[in-house]
Formats: sequence, structure tokens, C-alpha cells
Amino acid sequence: MRRELHRLTMNYFELFGLPLGFEIDGAALSSRYRELQRAVHPDNFASAREQERLMAVQKTAEINDAFQTLKSPLTRAEYLLRLQGLELRGESTTIKDPMFLMEQLELREALAELPDSADPDSAAMELEARLTADRKQMYGEFQAQYDAQQWEAAADTVRKLKFIHKLEDELSLLEEQWAL
Repeated sequence: MRRELHRLTMNYFELFGLPLGFEIDGAALSSRYRELQRAVHPDNFASAREQERLMAVQKTAEINDAFQTLKSPLTRAEYLLRLQGLELRGESTTIKDPMFLMEQLELREALAELPDSADPDSAAMELEARLTADRKQMYGEFQAQYDAQQWEAAADTVRKLKFIHKLEDELSLLEEQWAL
């Protein structure tokens, strides 16, 4: 068990024994997560030296971060790009695709108009279907760009995906408010 603590400093894909790539086996990820958590759980180190106990806590946090990163397609895509030297978190790069930006304005308008539409539930379902289709298409684009090692194009696609995810989150919040 104690040897396990020292082996865990590697990239997240190596940590979980997964091939490096956008498509992952979710069941394998979850299974390996549980194994790793059992191996480094702080309770296993209750009688160990202070340094080992602290290391177990640190490794548990690292495993949790890795799992959360890899289980979400968006954060997994960001992480894959980070491994290629492209850091997208907290960046201020703007999207220069005018067609995409116009579509986003239209989608924002549609979201804002939902409460006042004749049939808000149907309008919300249509908007959700469009966002889902856009997201799936963009994930396909990311996969192709990543496989072709087109890092900048893949980064632009991830930036666009962030817009889509944000709209999906806002739509979900709006629907939750209606349910109250």
C-alpha cells in the first residue's frame, strides 16, 4: 500500500491506466478510481508517520481531481490540450468565428425569451435539443482535431464548447426555477 503512494505522480490517464485520448471507458475509469481510493485512503495510514498521513491525504485529493477531470468530456478535452502545452483555464482568448458568435447571440435571445413564449416547456425542449446536437457535433470535431494533432483548432473547439455548456447550465437553472 505504501508503495502505491509514491507511484501516483503521473498524468491522469497513466494514473487510471487508460490510453491517452478523448474517448475513454467510463466503467474502467470508475473501477480504477475505487481501487486507487481504497489503496491510499487516509484511514490506511492512521498509524503511519505524519508525513505519510499527509501524503495519503494529498494523493486522495489528486485522485479525486483526476477522476473529476477525466469523467467530464469538457474538462477531459481541456486536460488533453494542457498535456500538449495549451492552457485554456482562465484564459482571455476570444473566439474569432463570427458565425458561431452570431449563433450564440441567437441562442441567448431564445433563452431570454423562453419565459414569455406561448409554450415555454416546448420552447425549452427545442432549445435543449439544439444545444445537445451542437455539443455532440463539437465533441466530434474536437475528437477529429485532436487525433489530427490540430491543437489550435481543437482549442478553439473547446472554447466554443464552453459557450454551449454555459447555455445548457443556464437553461437547466431556468427550468429548475419554473419547477419551484
